[in-house]
Amino acid sequence: MADIRQVQAGTQTIAVRKDLRVPMRDGVTLAADAYSGVEDKPRPALVALSPYGKELQALALTMPPQRRPSPMWDGCIEAGDIARVVGEDYVHVIGDLRGSGASEGEHIGNYNAGGVPLGQDAYDVIEWVAEQPWCDGNVGMIGISYYGSMQVLAAAERPPSLKAIFVSGGHFDFYETTYHGGVMWFMPRAAREGRGGDSGWAFTDRITSRMLETYSAEEVEKRVAERLQDPDVAAWPNLVHVLHYPKHHEAWFDIVLNDLDGEWYEERNPINLARNIDIPVYLQIDQGRGWTVDGHIELFETLTGPKKLVIGSYPPMQSRPWVEEHDEMFRWYEYWLKGVDNGIMDEPAVSVFVEGSREVVTAEQWPPKDVEYRSLYLRPRGKLSAEPELLGPEHAAPEGFYQAPLTVTDKVEILSWSTAPFEEATELIGTGAAHLFAEIDQPDTNFILRLWDAAPNGKRQLITTGYLKASHRELDDRTTEGNPYHPHTRAVPVEPGKIEEYVLRLYPFASTFRPGHRLVVELSNDEPLADAHNALLPPDAFHLPVGRPVTHKIYRDALHHSRLVLPFTRRAAEVG
Repeated sequence: MADIRQVQAGTQTIAVRKDLRVPMRDGVTLAADAYSGVEDKPRPALVALSPYGKELQALALTMPPQRRPSPMWDGCIEAGDIARVVGEDYVHVIGDLRGSGASEGEHIGNYNAGGVPLGQDAYDVIEWVAEQPWCDGNVGMIGISYYGSMQVLAAAERPPSLKAIFVSGGHFDFYETTYHGGVMWFMPRAAREGRGGDSGWAFTDRITSRMLETYSAEEVEKRVAERLQDPDVAAWPNLVHVLHYPKHHEAWFDIVLNDLDGEWYEERNPINLARNIDIPVYLQIDQGRGWTVDGHIELFETLTGPKKLVIGSYPPMQSRPWVEEHDEMFRWYEYWLKGVDNGIMDEPAVSVFVEGSREVVTAEQWPPKDVEYRSLYLRPRGKLSAEPELLGPEHAAPEGFYQAPLTVTDKVEILSWSTAPFEEATELIGTGAAHLFAEIDQPDTNFILRLWDAAPNGKRQLITTGYLKASHRELDDRTTEGNPYHPHTRAVPVEPGKIEEYVLRLYPFASTFRPGHRLVVELSNDEPLADAHNALLPPDAFHLPVGRPVTHKIYRDALHHSRLVLPFTRRAAEVG
């Protein structure tokens, strides 16, 4: 019997059923807390599942929401505004996933790959909740980021009582969650180990590495030695430590060993599983987290049932405890869980906030407007122009930069090109590409591209980004103009001294450049250690730096049309 108590949240009294034991089909029990109004009646339930710990989520009742760069911002308090959920007359069920917190069982690898599928456990939790006397049989789900990914994994299992989901800020292509353009991203380490302000996963000794579970000690030793041959990995102390002492970094160890896409990431890829989803799905994501914007669009296009896609405004890192998007979430669940025809399904399927003009564009598809891909060419003297360079490389000589490893310098070298100030409002919505003709003197490097909207007063805002590890330059057959794709299934070293064309995917964005503003593109092989955008992100939200000295020559001449290919809408936005 669960312990039922009452807590006060402002003027609201909340009934809390603590430490419910939820049986799984294999005999393991998971722990959950249920928050509701004190009146004894059945209500729809919103279920939140993650490994971050249900006790941490209870801070939503006592901690005012924090925003970056507050040092009190904790990226793991993501299950939603408990008092608001209860006030809207739902039961808020917050559970610990298998192997975490107060739940039983073992967690193997990332998203329990190799163990019991987390979607299967979610199915069992949802159906158990639906049968409780305090639930009316209608269940939805709640939560951002990991909680959002869990909603997709759950819905793909088709639990009968799950009537709809509302996903905010999830991570869907698991390879792209850990390697952007083939460049390792450190955020999964922060989520697992609690670095950079995050509390991390609430695991003790019941999580194991799938690599250590799957392969012999000899095979693991061989794979570790291979990864340590990568000078980027070998130059980063934490990765050397993880590879030699994996048992306390098991999920991160698995990610580090798997630097190529394939079965490891595809087995539980929510994009693939989403083909099984037939319930209504609402997808919400803010601009500035490009790879997750990309994932939400890909998921939206995969789904076949009732669906919505809302791309919100910059900046990307929302409050923790997470309280945003609740108004829309409750409209969604009022319709699908309570049967109230509030008109939400009469509204367009896609809604996109356009930076710059600050208008909202709606449509039934992505992109929400017809676009025409046009090129802006990199030119000498930092110029970005609609016209290509006419001189050959012997006259329009390449420009370049030498980047020393961050072991010996704090300076990140950056090349920059800029348009002239726009004379009229110019709107771009969609995905883009950067074609770079480059020569390097090493077998590999990173290309990191960032596009900015620069105002006349000197302020600027990040518009989109692109990443590509040079050895991952191969394109696959999904590639179209302005919309490149890389398979990331093998790494092909670069021949030093050879000019190669590298095509970077620019993550989806929506922005109007107002009169007097300029579009600025910056190229580097490492990220700046600090700037206005990075200050909005947790300290670990950066990418593995290049571990060797590299000289880069960028050709932008009549024979080498280095350029951006960008999605210009056919109608200029009205500027309010």
